[in-house]
Amino acid sequence: SGSFMLVNTSGRYAGQKAHLLMPHLKENDTHCIDFHYYVSSKSGSSPGTLNIYVKVNDGPIGNPVWNTSITPTWGRAELAISTFWPNFYQVVFEVVTSGHAGYVAIDEVKVLGHPCTKTPHFLRLQSVEVNAGQFATFQCTANGGTDSSDRLWLQGIYVRDAPLKDIRVFNFRRFVALFSVVNATKRDAGNYRCMIRTEGGVGVSNYAELIVKEPPVPIAPPQLSSVGATYLWIQLNANSINGDGPIIQREVEYRTSSGSWYDIQPVDSTSYKIGHLDPDTEYEISVLLTRPGEGGTGSPGPPLKTRTKCADPMRGPRKLEVVEIKSRQITICWEPFGYNVTRCHRYNLTVHYRYQAGGQEQVREEVSWDTESSHPQHTITNLSPYTNVSIKLILMNPEGRKESQELVVQTDEDVPSAVPLESIQGSTFEEKIFLQWREPVQTYGVITLYEV
Repeated sequence: SGSFMLVNTSGRYAGQKAHLLMPHLKENDTHCIDFHYYVSSKSGSSPGTLNIYVKVNDGPIGNPVWNTSITPTWGRAELAISTFWPNFYQVVFEVVTSGHAGYVAIDEVKVLGHPCTKTPHFLRLQSVEVNAGQFATFQCTANGGTDSSDRLWLQGIYVRDAPLKDIRVFNFRRFVALFSVVNATKRDAGNYRCMIRTEGGVGVSNYAELIVKEPPVPIAPPQLSSVGATYLWIQLNANSINGDGPIIQREVEYRTSSGSWYDIQPVDSTSYKIGHLDPDTEYEISVLLTRPGEGGTGSPGPPLKTRTKCADPMRGPRKLEVVEIKSRQITICWEPFGYNVTRCHRYNLTVHYRYQAGGQEQVREEVSWDTESSHPQHTITNLSPYTNVSIKLILMNPEGRKESQELVVQTDEDVPSAVPLESIQGSTFEEKIFLQWREPVQTYGVITLYEV
């Protein structure tokens, strides 16, 4: 009580500093510090700036809580400091010279045992925890009145100040000021306190911490346990993360590598079966982790790229029909089919046919390359004329095969082979020659006429 400081700025260059340090104070209630000040010069120019700092727990001095640069007469102000036990604080008066002659004085600095009368007192400010990218809102509750001429702000140490977002006045003895740190990042984390500058002085709250947590993201992709045609078993592999815990929810996000389809499923164990998938399709699978609080879901972790197996074809080809029949070839067609039938992007369509030749059954297979056409067909060549041919289509993929119904077709007739020369025998008579011979080796149809 009764501290005094006088700075004569004559002959001082700009930027020199003088300090008055009060003793450390520690109380479980708001302190009110009352003081008188004077900043003036004969020339009317400011001799310097009087700054007041409130340093907490011998930490960084921070920014001034109050300042002035010119007062023609003695003024009086109050500091309502709400730094609660077990914290302690120290008030520092600082004079920074401007280079002009004059005087800066502090007198009658008193620590009062009752609340300030001109300045509101803040109640204890609580720390705030948010996830990165969210709005961090501090609620500064104060005892006392406020009006539109007062300046309210949220002051930080080594971090940006936050402007007033909203104020709610309950009555002449209580109001709440709201401050938001928007799109909070790790760089915004730190200590903040509520500030109000009134005509009669300044109110200062305790420091509260803004804790900014980074939503968790797995470091590694999930691991594949087993593969089926319509399912994938995975291990989440999400114990190692970037970001912060605790983890309160796990989700599996999976999407087709091509296209825009995707789905997200919650998971309550370290392994998960993803079902109802399409066969022979590549998927990208990631794990999403969530920590408490709004915006606590992190970005998807590194993806696992894997492909389901092929499935057994749904059915064989349908509507096997004849397009054209010739003596030595047959052209067939069938109903077009796609992936919904093949259930695999890798498959073969084989034309299987059999017929009798020389008393023996001949069996042949040919691969058809016309499966992508909207009017698929295939021509079987090198057949024998006038021969029954049994034809069916076989659809095969790595997992199985399906057959069409069998179609029996007879090739057209063709020119027969020659009559074997050695078989021709003749008997001569007076008026005729009687001939006989064997049938041609290949008749290729019904012989209707021999000519001699």
